Amino acid sequence: MKIGLIAMSGIRVCDAELLEMGLTLPGFVERSKVIASLPSLGLLTLAGMLPNHHTAEYIEIRDLNETKKNDDIPGDFDMVAISSYSAQINEAYELGDIYRARGVPVVLGGLHVSTVPEEAKPHCDAVVVGEGESSWLELLSDLEKNRLKPIYGSLDEEFDLSDAPMPSFELLDIDKYNRLTVQTSRGCPRRCEFCASSILITAKYKQKPADKVLAEIDRIRDIWPRPFIEFADDNTFVNFSYWRDLLPKLISRKFRWFTETDISIARHPKLLRQLRAAGCVQLLIGFESPIQSALDGLETRSNWKIKQWSEYKKAVTTIQSFGISVNGCFILGLDGQRPDVFNRLFEYVDDLKLHEVQITIQTAFPGTPLYNRLHAEQRITEQKAWHKLTLFDINYAPSDMTAIELKTGFHQLAEQIYSDDFTSLRRERFKGFLKNSLRKTDGRIF
Repeated sequence: MKIGLIAMSGIRVCDAELLEMGLTLPGFVERSKVIASLPSLGLLTLAGMLPNHHTAEYIEIRDLNETKKNDDIPGDFDMVAISSYSAQINEAYELGDIYRARGVPVVLGGLHVSTVPEEAKPHCDAVVVGEGESSWLELLSDLEKNRLKPIYGSLDEEFDLSDAPMPSFELLDIDKYNRLTVQTSRGCPRRCEFCASSILITAKYKQKPADKVLAEIDRIRDIWPRPFIEFADDNTFVNFSYWRDLLPKLISRKFRWFTETDISIARHPKLLRQLRAAGCVQLLIGFESPIQSALDGLETRSNWKIKQWSEYKKAVTTIQSFGISVNGCFILGLDGQRPDVFNRLFEYVDDLKLHEVQITIQTAFPGTPLYNRLHAEQRITEQKAWHKLTLFDINYAPSDMTAIELKTGFHQLAEQIYSDDFTSLRRERFKGFLKNSLRKTDGRIF
């Protein structure tokens, strides 16, 4: 059978003024554009599990309306599997309806439909809930017998990453991407209220065996000799001993990479030295707020983040002193943030001397504790307005400012942070960190 693996990609922003600003300000929505341009690692992983008598084609649809206008709905398939983010889920549903009208069985999966499977069911023949590897082979067997079940998988099931298949990177047109992804772990012990990542489909933090990670990196290097890789983890350096063993094996592979973590990495200078030597060029860290009180309760398990606030500046300085750029992420509109937060954040970014900055608006994704809380407090403005879950649009009532104040302040802050002058200043400062880092490492970034 021929399986179509379709990723709904492309950036979505409803705020037209903000979208227009993003076209002219360097760095604005840059991280979201990167995410939108990444291939779907989930679909490539499922492709790697296909029995030999099946074939697969990987396709990305950035704009369904444009695709329909050009009469370019892809493929002659025996089944299509569609994956989408919340902001594009209605397009995924529409695409599912189109294929079903053609008589092609449709499977929908991903974080969004895992949290609201009943919503997805009318637009497909089967919904995959949770970690797709757990139920994919069963689904394919049922497909061959023409008896697909409405739902496969469960949020209660756990997939053992020691059984992780090799993703089918060979399905990609490598020239279309500036980076590819490898996953070393799933889950995160921090359990932030707003997080809509793999913690929604796995209850515990788990690590992929290092030999499997190395094999995936080597497979990418076979098709892209000097790749840029993103480790697609929620929090990469939870298990420091794992990375102490893995990093020396990365050095000889000579590739550059990026990942997401928390500030605890700054307490391990020997590890930072290894990171730099192994090709790590940037760490994305969620600082969330320049105001300590707004962090209270943000991390639901142990209120961890509010306890780290006083260490933020020292952590940034330490990490960047090893020549590793810090991309600091902040959320606007948190409870406890007043209208003065925008000026305070600009001053804070300047004080921290961050190389890169990402600002987003608090977004309540389905399945998250944040969504459940705001829904219970009747603060969701428009129910099931998934198209507004872009990280740049407002669909809730802020507690300490109006929605208009949040929107206006966010626009003004974006203009300040991503202005040519401030962007140049941040980059020049980091050049100083790079120069000084030569005293701590051999200076190599592959």
